[in-house]
Amino acid sequence: MDLDAYVAAHSHEWTRLEVLVTRRGTLDGAEADELLDLYQRVATHLSEIRSTSPEPTAVAYLSSLLARARSRAVGTRSTSWQDVRRFLVETFPAALYRNRRWWGITAAVNVVVAAVIGWWFYVNPQFESALASPAEIEQLVSHDFADYYSEYAASSFAFRVWTNNAWVCALCISLGVLGVPVVLVLWQNILNLGVIGALMARYDRAGLFFGLILPHGLLELTAVFVAAGVGLRIFWSWIEPGPRSRMTALAEEARAAMAVALGLVLVLFVSGVIEAFVTPSPLPTWARIGVGVLAEVAFLTYVFTLGRQAARRGLRGDVAAIDQGDSAPVVG
Repeated sequence: MDLDAYVAAHSHEWTRLEVLVTRRGTLDGAEADELLDLYQRVATHLSEIRSTSPEPTAVAYLSSLLARARSRAVGTRSTSWQDVRRFLVETFPAALYRNRRWWGITAAVNVVVAAVIGWWFYVNPQFESALASPAEIEQLVSHDFADYYSEYAASSFAFRVWTNNAWVCALCISLGVLGVPVVLVLWQNILNLGVIGALMARYDRAGLFFGLILPHGLLELTAVFVAAGVGLRIFWSWIEPGPRSRMTALAEEARAAMAVALGLVLVLFVSGVIEAFVTPSPLPTWARIGVGVLAEVAFLTYVFTLGRQAARRGLRGDVAAIDQGDSAPVVG
């Protein structure tokens, strides 16, 4: 192909598209139709040049022109405070409320399992030797468990626990499609909690254990249970998709899970601040636990007020319709 001749034959169309792209104000109906028509023509021109005579300057110019034409045709989006408000008031609570049974059952089962594990180790002290030596256990219950919360500066400790807990929640959601990894992550956390609780109780430090765990643990564990429940919901969506196709069900649940993941970052930030500044503080035990209870009540109130209201309006925690993409037609 003679590139110079091709450019000469079609440059007037490129110039006209450039005029429409750079024109200020709103295009009228005829101009909008012309913009779309020229966009398709220039896309064809670019394809032909790339396949026959890929001259870099021409390819770069037409690619840039088409990108600007597409932005002019479909518009651009920008994040605003309205988007943030919509996420916090509608999207996130709707996703939490819609999945409430999944994470509620997950939380109940894990609490029961942790209690059973703790009770079993408490009434069977002969198995302590399989966990650690007597000196190591004494060090744990007398020093290490309590020192953990005051070992680092509060600000760096808050960031550390925030990122660690966010990683655990991210694993639960991202691996949810496989199902089993979520159960393994939960088992590891609950096993550690039950065993340490049993050891602390056996050495008459149950009050210290609950006084240090409950202030931040109520909200922190709730966030982990939410992530696990949502992850298991993703897994179940392709096992039992209902009237939807498996791919549609998986896509819808995964998109809503991303909203939950983003919102849990904020929840875990709050629990991290409590763990760093309240848990090791000199406040009385009842006051520290009270802070944890208030945070947990605030979270549940958030879910069952704003979440219920959003769900009644038909919101599911999914992204906006414009961002969902197209669905392939399904034969009835």
